[in-house]
Amino acid sequence: MDSIDTLIIGAGALGLACAARLTRARQSCLIVEAEQLIGSHTSSRNSEVIHAGIYYAPGSLKAELCLEGRERLYAWCAQHQVAHNRIGKLLVAVSAAERGKLDALAANAQACGVHDLEYIEQARLAELEPAVHGVAALLSPSTGIIDSHAYLQSLLAAAENQGAQLVLQTHVDHLEPGPDGWIVTGRSAGEAFQLRAQRVINAGGLFAQQLAQHTAGLAATQIPALHLCRGRYFGYSGRSPFQHLIYPLPEANTSGLGIHATLDLGGQVRFGPDTEYLDHIDYRVDEQLRAPFADAIRRYFPLLDSTRLVPGYSGIRPKLAGPGEPAADFMIQTASDHGLPGLINLFGIESPGLTASLAIAERVAREL
Repeated sequence: MDSIDTLIIGAGALGLACAARLTRARQSCLIVEAEQLIGSHTSSRNSEVIHAGIYYAPGSLKAELCLEGRERLYAWCAQHQVAHNRIGKLLVAVSAAERGKLDALAANAQACGVHDLEYIEQARLAELEPAVHGVAALLSPSTGIIDSHAYLQSLLAAAENQGAQLVLQTHVDHLEPGPDGWIVTGRSAGEAFQLRAQRVINAGGLFAQQLAQHTAGLAATQIPALHLCRGRYFGYSGRSPFQHLIYPLPEANTSGLGIHATLDLGGQVRFGPDTEYLDHIDYRVDEQLRAPFADAIRRYFPLLDSTRLVPGYSGIRPKLAGPGEPAADFMIQTASDHGLPGLINLFGIESPGLTASLAIAERVAREL
């Protein structure tokens, strides 16, 4: 039976970041991915935003790893020539009634360690973004955008340069603890395989719970429920009306940050995501969403031309909280949690997972 030091299941941002970090020790590392391409799901279907760390519960893994990951990610992009832009973000209060929410968000950010927010009034907002309607805003200079595909490729290149191997179209069916690590069985391009791995990292994203359910020795009570939450995006044809990312304040009783405006590195604007819980993976974006999207966008961009809204793409968040439930934190599940040495399960790595990916990889390396 073939034997390796580390098996990483899932070639999204998380799995590839772990591979790039762990292969520094020159141990053998195999990355397996069920799809035909790396980053086929959540990692390539998002806003491509480098988050500052404003929204999360102080003291949470999301807050801590977003801040650490943000700085690691900017440094990685500079070192590996990954296209990015520290473009900045405006969080906009559209009415006087929302000033309190803006103050609360500023206080939360401060408690999380984000100390560079600038409170600006209406006149300054109008100077920065004439097309935006609002009475006040928070300017976040640490928020940026990134070419997520180039980032994934850079992680893979770094891992492969240090000896890691990637195998696509490979599905792990079962994990069994053994005397020298883990016995892994699965299928690669339709062919059955079995190997031994000293350590296993489950970075399966939307499929992490599914793999956990096929892990011998892992109790059902140790596998958190998965809630699929789709976020859809619309493009906006023609020239962008904005120079910054534009975010409304998070709406009450929703599981997202509201339909915001982000720019890609080519200067094109897109709006989204919305939030919709699903019982299966479905990436469709319905043309009929144009009207509700337009209504949400006009709160902060009243001159929106809805005919320029074009259905774009969607992504699905692997949430650990269901509709109406408080937001859940990342779950980095180790042997101290489940009693199975050499196994790390990464559950619920939604936003800000891309921003936090290098910090999560560092945490995983410490746990191993």
